[in-house]
Amino acid sequence: MLNRRTLRIKVMQALYAYHQAVGSDFLLATDQIADTFAPDLDSPEPQDRKHLQGQRKMAEVIFKEWHKGGQEPESTDDKDVNDAVKDAISYYRKAVAKDGTFYAGQMVQAAESIHDQYIHLLNIPEALLQVIEEEKVRDSRRFTAAKEPLLDATRLQENQVIEKLINNIQLQDLTIRRSLKWHGEEELDALRSAWRNEMKQDPELLSYLAAPAGNYAEDQEILKHIYKTFVFKGESLPAYIEEDDLNWEENRPIVKNLVVKTIKMLDEAADENLVLMSLSANWQDDKEFAESLYKQTLADDAKYEQLISESVQNWDVERVALTDKILLKMALCEMHLFRAIPVKVTINEYIEISKIYSTPKSKQFVNGILDKLAQDLTASGAIRKSGRGLLDNQ
Repeated sequence: MLNRRTLRIKVMQALYAYHQAVGSDFLLATDQIADTFAPDLDSPEPQDRKHLQGQRKMAEVIFKEWHKGGQEPESTDDKDVNDAVKDAISYYRKAVAKDGTFYAGQMVQAAESIHDQYIHLLNIPEALLQVIEEEKVRDSRRFTAAKEPLLDATRLQENQVIEKLINNIQLQDLTIRRSLKWHGEEELDALRSAWRNEMKQDPELLSYLAAPAGNYAEDQEILKHIYKTFVFKGESLPAYIEEDDLNWEENRPIVKNLVVKTIKMLDEAADENLVLMSLSANWQDDKEFAESLYKQTLADDAKYEQLISESVQNWDVERVALTDKILLKMALCEMHLFRAIPVKVTINEYIEISKIYSTPKSKQFVNGILDKLAQDLTASGAIRKSGRGLLDNQ
């Protein structure tokens, strides 16, 4: 199931994308100033290009100073320059606000897509039976005998667990409503390749197909084996899924856990009303955690930038890797915002994330800065904790 570390990673990715977009917004606003003072090639009147160039440079300097300091710029004697700066600031502010909302939505969608991927992969067994049936039909239409006899996959086609999975009412409903059936030509080709080049040569699957039918436990185990060996490992299917889902590498352990637990739930007593796994124990709480962390980290960005700057000795804060800055700001926000999460838990979580997503030296850097800031802020009363600290263990 979805855990808080995964949510933190989704927030970090959203904030990283946001900061990249904001950088582009700044460049576009600067380009807007340049366009304002670009010579009009269609003008019948001669234009003073040096004057226009001077106006452009003045407007760009004022805009950049505003961007760096945040204070409203003072008016100049040149109305055109004032108007150009005003328009650039307005454009930048609107673009930044739009990006903030957009990436918050993208973050939630990225988390919810994990459950969609889970439902999507639960439809593989039904598609696999279709691939096997296709092969049988093609073989029956042959005018000459095949070089190798067709593998008898009858036992897999009569697998009781697969039948229960296919007939699950919730799976059918979610598949239709979210368009998650395994039917696209590319994904079916990947499944055909996996069946032809991997599954049909697998000793465990061949042993299962050769044994007498009717053993429910064996039906359950072979389905689990197919997922673990060919969907979450293997070649054809993982290659397709990873290409289709850019976040597959980090989402895979969660989806695998959901799928394997679902197969275990499909015991002999299970019927078509079996309730499938949820994304988390309480998605609304988890969603609120992620959204609050994202929004408040952005809202207090300047405050955390200052705290980090004061803690980084002999080092320009602007030279700190963007990923490290985002992780530090998120950690500081979490310490302030979520009183039930112990400071030590927060620090350890962001150290672990830095190991995966940042530079080799980030672990020590993040640990050192957060440890120092946490002590100072706790001593000053800026960070206050309450509760038993169990929130993060959901």
